[in-house]
Amino acid sequence: MVDFDRNKISFIFLGILVLVAVGVVLKYAGAAILPLIIAWLVSFLIGPVVNFMTDRKVPATLAVFIVLIFLVGVIYLSGTFLYSRISAFYEAYPRYHARMTELVATLASQLNLGSDPLADFNWGQNVYRFLGTLFGSIFAFASKLVLVVIFLFFILLGKPFFKYKILKSFSHDRANQLSQITYSITTQIRRYLSWQFVISFGTGFLVWLALSLIGVDFAVTWGALAFFLNFIPTVGSIAASIPPILLALVQFYPSFWPGVITFFALLTIQLSIGNGIAPKVLGDQLNLSPVVILLSLLFWGWLWGIIGALLSIPITAAIKIVCENIEQLQPVSVMMGSGKSYQREFKKLEKTFPEVSDLINPPKDN
Repeated sequence: MVDFDRNKISFIFLGILVLVAVGVVLKYAGAAILPLIIAWLVSFLIGPVVNFMTDRKVPATLAVFIVLIFLVGVIYLSGTFLYSRISAFYEAYPRYHARMTELVATLASQLNLGSDPLADFNWGQNVYRFLGTLFGSIFAFASKLVLVVIFLFFILLGKPFFKYKILKSFSHDRANQLSQITYSITTQIRRYLSWQFVISFGTGFLVWLALSLIGVDFAVTWGALAFFLNFIPTVGSIAASIPPILLALVQFYPSFWPGVITFFALLTIQLSIGNGIAPKVLGDQLNLSPVVILLSLLFWGWLWGIIGALLSIPITAAIKIVCENIEQLQPVSVMMGSGKSYQREFKKLEKTFPEVSDLINPPKDN
């Protein structure tokens, strides 16, 4: 018994050391690993297109080349659009800064807080500096995309032959298990990314439409921001709503009603999609606990910034699926799950076996 406890404790500490080592490697090797992970996730979306073409006798290299040319074109157009929108806002920012300063000064005088309680924070120059550095971030991200495309090219070339390599390398039972893990990861992540793209696009479109009807400047920019940040759970929708609300308050000052209308319009869109449509469409496909989602968002966001936050859910889902298909790690997968499917399972058992009710709701001692 003592030997068993010692072995168990040693295994736990060894696992902690491995996690720490992996975290350090991911943190300091992110420049090389992050493009590889992005390419791996993108391959789930465009991989079926390559398979469709190869099934119709198109050479694999040609099929991958055609798909990547189209992907690079989409990325170039998206980058050009994003750069133009940021440039336009950068040029118009001094005008909004002046109106914001006037608004803060008026509110401060009415509340007897002094001329500008935010002057010590130097918020105007900080925002202006942030917009300037954002241009450099776009170019830095574009340079990383070159590495993503290179990784993606080789991943797509080897994807059709991966299942045959598994069959050749392992026994029949082990190969079936690995194939099942791979299929589960591919199917669930592809379904999640596809539906998340549709939901994010719908969110961005509704934000653009609402802000255009209200008359808020740069409605297209805020719609695009809502589209991108909607991939980040919970936090993204909040971050995407703050800038257009502040802009509406500044733009229509001294009238506050457009800002109030903007607030309720964006709140309605985010609540109806985030709490209504998205859960019904996505359902329990990924079956992740809200606590796990929050922790993964914090961890991957700390590790790789906003890109890590965008990738947090697919990466965590892949880890859960792997644990689910390895017997020793199945308890980890269960604890990472939302628990809704397990609740339904035990509710059904409770109807057939009444004694299960004592396990779910143990009797209290008098």
